Amino acid sequence: MADDPLESLRRLCLALPETTERLSHGEPTWFIRGKKTFVMYADHHHDDRLAFWCAAPPGVQEALIAQDPERFFRPPYVGHRGWLGVRLDVPQDWAEIAEIVTDAYRTVAPERLSALLE
Repeated sequence: MADDPLESLRRLCLALPETTERLSHGEPTWFIRGKKTFVMYADHHHDDRLAFWCAAPPGVQEALIAQDPERFFRPPYVGHRGWLGVRLDVPQDWAEIAEIVTDAYRTVAPERLSALLE
């Protein structure tokens, strides 16, 4: 992945079927079919972290935060819905980030689109 975490994240998100990017709340955000948000970039949006927030399957937010609270957190506004915060200003495993982004997509996408990833 590139040195710029935004470009790396953008590449991962836009590689998924029927995704688009546009600004939402002043930050790059990725949508499925232009409607359903699955990843939001957070460039020090409400705190001192460079991160992204994403949809997550049930229980994943709690498990990853417990496993590594330096990298994962409960984001404001959407954390109560199970969304996961992933820091980008600490060393990251981009293969793991690709899995997290794909899981976020699957969490939000209609079954027909999720099936395309099989």
